[in-house]
Amino acid sequence: MQNNVFSKLYKKIRLLKNKGKEPYLSIYKITGFYPDNIQFYQEAFLHRSSSVEVQNGRWINNERLEFLGDAVLSAIVADILYKHFDHGGEGLLTNTRSKIVSRESMNEIAKNLNLHEMLHYSIHYSIIEGHNSNILGNALEALIGAIYLDKGFDHCYQFINNVMIKNINLDSLLKKEVNFKSHLIEWSQKHRIPIRFDVIENFLDEQGSPVFQSAAYLSDTEEQIGVGIGFSKKESQQKAAEMAIKKIRSDKTFMGHIREIKRKRKQPDTFVVESPAETPSSEAAASEPPQLIPEAPFAVAEITEIK
Repeated sequence: MQNNVFSKLYKKIRLLKNKGKEPYLSIYKITGFYPDNIQFYQEAFLHRSSSVEVQNGRWINNERLEFLGDAVLSAIVADILYKHFDHGGEGLLTNTRSKIVSRESMNEIAKNLNLHEMLHYSIHYSIIEGHNSNILGNALEALIGAIYLDKGFDHCYQFINNVMIKNINLDSLLKKEVNFKSHLIEWSQKHRIPIRFDVIENFLDEQGSPVFQSAAYLSDTEEQIGVGIGFSKKESQQKAAEMAIKKIRSDKTFMGHIREIKRKRKQPDTFVVESPAETPSSEAAASEPPQLIPEAPFAVAEITEIK
């Protein structure tokens, strides 16, 4: 008991001595509280390109803290959503959590928190735009891991709830569509219009990172209906699907073309998608006119990527 009292007193004295100094002050501006063990935070902002060798030849960077922070973040966001959507089903909760903890969302939050000013990384990396922009989102997860080790679960909850997602309208987030590929495949299954994705080009950017260009095709006619570029096959296919969905929603001439394809087809074609899906039981689905894709209330579940 006595040792615990002295430990708390020591922490207060050290805090009073250092709280006006860097990096204590910067961490306070980001999190809303001063750290007890500054080493956790210094490690959180150490990208692997600037790894530091310590005792016994071991190299340290923020990847272990990133792993820990990712798990803590997922649990806390799940708790927040469970309480907010008191009647929401598992699918709604899972999809909403996926949007909050997505790479795009984490990178954007990290930029808004100016984490790039704290991060140590190689000068060869461009972390604000392009392939390496995920470095910021990864650092944010590492920061959560550092807070967890230094302050515990309650402080992590406070940071995630009050700092990270305080400006997110969770009800509006439901309407945000992020999984265009799954949505396009769902439409193709409903209307028996075979869709496929192909990588049509891949190359290296100026930093030596792989770039992919993919296209979405109507398999019946080999007609290209969407093209996308990304730093992974998945990202490029998502962007190709997004372009295709916009075409389906807004291009009446194209939808007339789709109706003509269905009219000429005597029997539904058999086609393969990435994972087994439920086939419409009624033959009426083959004869009904295709409809413009409506705005989804939330993104459908992810489907395994085409190899």
